Amino acid sequence: MASKELAQKLQRRLQLEESGEAVEGELCRRQDINEGAAQPRRAAVFNPYTEFKEFSRRQIKDMERMFRLYDSGRDGYIDLMELKLMMEKLGAPQTHLGLKNMIKEVDEDFDGKLSFREFLLIFHKAAAGELEEDSGLLTLAKLSEIDVSIEGVKGAKNFFEAKVQALSSASKFEAEIKAEQDERKREEEERKHRRAAFRELKSAFTQ
Repeated sequence: MASKELAQKLQRRLQLEESGEAVEGELCRRQDINEGAAQPRRAAVFNPYTEFKEFSRRQIKDMERMFRLYDSGRDGYIDLMELKLMMEKLGAPQTHLGLKNMIKEVDEDFDGKLSFREFLLIFHKAAAGELEEDSGLLTLAKLSEIDVSIEGVKGAKNFFEAKVQALSSASKFEAEIKAEQDERKREEEERKHRRAAFRELKSAFTQ
């Protein structure tokens, strides 16, 4: 009986996806997750800059820096204990159940911990207004000091505004890359000057 019900749920899920009913499909997936009937889904290739276009390069780097800070095991994940420490450091300690629910809300592969992509989903959902007011994830996003208050392209009023916003984001992204490249060139030039000055000084002492 249980296997028949599971088969019916999966069939209903497939029908929803095929019909393009994205919102209802997501609600169905959430129900399946709660009942333990959902299947993990993973992105084949993860590029934060192309997948999370609503955030600037600097914002994503800030999120990555925060993720690495609390990934004390250096395994590329934030587990429950590391999330517990993070929330305590942010001044918003959570119960054990609260921490499990926080992970569950964005844990797409059901491994009980947060990958960097799932960590970015927290800020994506916060910026899109998809988190409940009492959600621990919303508290995390607000206390992280990473500004995610901007609206993405899909928040624009119409297609024209969305197009302009998309072009603006692309230009900003390119400008940030160029600024980083210029900064690296400047630092390399400074290192060359310091090495040259050191060689001159050393030469003066050896004469």
